[in-house]
Amino acid sequence: MSTLGWEHFPHDSDIGIRGFGESINEAFEQSALAMTAVITDPENIQDNETIEIACEAPDQELLLVDWLNELVYEMSTRNMLFGKFHVDIIDSSLLGQACGEKVDLLKHQPAVEVKGATYTSLNVEHCDDGTWKAQCIVDV
Repeated sequence: MSTLGWEHFPHDSDIGIRGFGESINEAFEQSALAMTAVITDPENIQDNETIEIACEAPDQELLLVDWLNELVYEMSTRNMLFGKFHVDIIDSSLLGQACGEKVDLLKHQPAVEVKGATYTSLNVEHCDDGTWKAQCIVDV
């Protein structure tokens, strides 16, 4: 059984996102996919352009929020959506890539705009079964 994946979870006014993986890197990648899925179907996004992202934080939870908020910033300023991600975390630093394309309203039919990742329900955890989970609430 694969432990790679993502899901949304309920929250009063916003949306919870959760990523799972065999490594913390995979969990962060899947969290980014979950965030994209709040906006549109990630399967409809071609990886025409790759954006490099680097961030640093004092702990894994804050690193997750920084990573997701960097993606929100890049989506907003570049008018892009991302559907494929690669993350390398070493200590308190993250080097990542986000692959995607310019927003096409007819093709992507964005449902909402994600304004940012929050500290609500923030959790990055190495689970008992050896897998990783990374989650937070995104403001929509």
